[in-house]
Amino acid sequence: MLKGTLRRDGHDEEATPENVVDALAGTGFFWLDLDDDAVDGTVAELLSVHFKFHPLAVQAAERFGQRPRIDDYSDFVYLVARGADPDRTGKAEVHCFWTDRYVVTVHRGDCPALTKVHQRLERHPVSQVASPQIVIVYLAIGALVDSFFPYLSDFDDRIDSLEDDILKAPTEAQLGELFDMKRTLMEMRKVIAPQRDMMASINAGVTDVPGLTDEATRYFRDLYDHLIRLADLVDNYRDLLSSVMDTHLSTVSNRLNVVMKQLTIIATIFLPLSFLTGFFGQNFSYLVRVWLAPTWSFYVLGIGVELVTVVGLVVLFRKRGWLGGPTV
Repeated sequence: MLKGTLRRDGHDEEATPENVVDALAGTGFFWLDLDDDAVDGTVAELLSVHFKFHPLAVQAAERFGQRPRIDDYSDFVYLVARGADPDRTGKAEVHCFWTDRYVVTVHRGDCPALTKVHQRLERHPVSQVASPQIVIVYLAIGALVDSFFPYLSDFDDRIDSLEDDILKAPTEAQLGELFDMKRTLMEMRKVIAPQRDMMASINAGVTDVPGLTDEATRYFRDLYDHLIRLADLVDNYRDLLSSVMDTHLSTVSNRLNVVMKQLTIIATIFLPLSFLTGFFGQNFSYLVRVWLAPTWSFYVLGIGVELVTVVGLVVLFRKRGWLGGPTV
């Protein structure tokens, strides 16, 4: 079953086989937006039989999850554009067949970017500054590209929040989240970088696209500028994530050093105490008769020396700055 929207004469209508055939038989411009969510071969048959697109392009349009690309055929241009897809559902990927008289877009499921394009065209009809196919392709790709900006803005907030949490109390879960965010940025760069190169090839005239004029080139220069900004943001966030990861490791290391210092201080205090108790705990008759026989020896040697040792060590540690005091 065919599912989609056909826009012609400034209005949207349901894309039925009869309407599509009628639009092909006419001479006016139209935009056919197809939803291939059913994956039953209906869209591929329509593109092959009625539009007579090249079999390689039709076969490519059936496979989603592709990197952005642009292919120049004899009578049309086939391109793949992608937008932000946080849930990895594939709904931010659009395949476009671009000719002199019509534009055909193929996506799966509800595509928010193309929905915005339809709404915008209802409010503001296509201008006469550029050909309608240029404007449609510009708006479609522009909506996909602009979908990255709010996602990256939320990404920035997540990085700041994560950094604050790490400085308070670093955990293993935070480290796992950092790796997941870094992986997401790498996947995003794999989408943005080829899309930027695609716009650069159109602006440089490497790819001959239908209806492109000097005035229309400004539209794609605007897209190229947006993609450069996105690539810079992704690179900046990737570097920032590396810094946050270093902060996490440094914080964990510093906390471990503090714990080790505390344990070392405790062990150092008990070291002379263990020596004293071990020394006076020897079972020699001379030691018992001469040193430990009087009552005062218990208070002086048994308790006094140990207290003096502890106080002396605490004073020494404070002078060295190990207990937060001044360092000498």
